Amino acid sequence: MLPDSPSAIFIALLIRYVVIAGLAFLVFYVWKKQRWGARKIQLRFPALSDYGREVAYSLLTTLIFAGVGTLVFLTPLRDYTLVYTDIKTFGRGYFVASIVLMLLLHDTYFYWTHRAMHHPRLYKWFHQVHHRSVNPSPWAAFAFHPLEAIVEAGIVVVIAWVIPVHPLAVVLFLLLMTLYNVYGHLGFELYPRRFAVSAVGKWVNTSVNHNQHHRFAKGNYGLYFLWWDRWMGTLRPDYEKEYADVAARHQTGAASAARP
Repeated sequence: MLPDSPSAIFIALLIRYVVIAGLAFLVFYVWKKQRWGARKIQLRFPALSDYGREVAYSLLTTLIFAGVGTLVFLTPLRDYTLVYTDIKTFGRGYFVASIVLMLLLHDTYFYWTHRAMHHPRLYKWFHQVHHRSVNPSPWAAFAFHPLEAIVEAGIVVVIAWVIPVHPLAVVLFLLLMTLYNVYGHLGFELYPRRFAVSAVGKWVNTSVNHNQHHRFAKGNYGLYFLWWDRWMGTLRPDYEKEYADVAARHQTGAASAARP
């Protein structure tokens, strides 16, 4: 059943964040912290105060996301969107394709709004809060200043006015977005050793890539993919080397753990 009230939207978004970020945190920052600690992208772990700040801002972001979702789907504004309710209207094939379209549209939207928020005149007011997580944890996935949270929520508005979408497709898109966003802030790399230089991997964003963005606050502006960074010359030149270094450390750690 899809959320049908402002409170239901907020609760659904809150559960999504807490469950996905919380599970990632419990596995990598609690349960396997000692065993996998040497495989962390930045070897040190954030302070407890960092986790608290990230959660607090993420909760505020969730409230803002719920407000935007309410305006788009539960008010008369919906009559001016391309939202439809019967999957048969466009068929199951388009239903699946619409999720892919949303990911592609979101990646483009994110790259250009993200890059714009790094402009010196905008950075302090929009994006600086997120970059207080120099060494991000999964809780940082939605740790945005309210102004940035509005910008990030804007993708739902754009989608609803640009392509026909079923509410369930939007829910699935947002689930995928949250999963990848938490992975990007995980602080551990999950892809294989040579993924970053493979035919497919060279176009896919990684946790190492986004971790560099937080550490240096310059370059690596993409979300799901790297084509905008590569096309626009904003991919950090040291990205592939660092990915290889982190992957080698992962392999060394795995080998050490396998010894009796």
